Amino acid sequence: MRRLFWLGVGLAVGVVVVRKATRTAQSYTPAGIAGTLSQSAGGLVESLRSFVEDVRVGMAEREHEIHQAFAHGEAFDDQFADLREDPRIGDREIFPEEHQR
Repeated sequence: MRRLFWLGVGLAVGVVVVRKATRTAQSYTPAGIAGTLSQSAGGLVESLRSFVEDVRVGMAEREHEIHQAFAHGEAFDDQFADLREDPRIGDREIFPEEHQR
């Protein structure tokens, strides 16, 4: 009876090892590599789509804020106005005089 038990355990372990080895070998075939790459590329594309959608939502919200301020006749709160008016900041520091047209 013990021999039959150990034979069953050996067969079960052998099946598990063979199946795992087959999956691993399949992942290194051209088809397996192509499948892995397509899954990775699909995830990258989905992440990029999500990022673009988040940017669009943010842009739409900001545009709505600007339109609301304009509709109410309020001065728009421009966060960057002081930076643009500062003569030390601007195109001159980024592009020195000799590189400007």
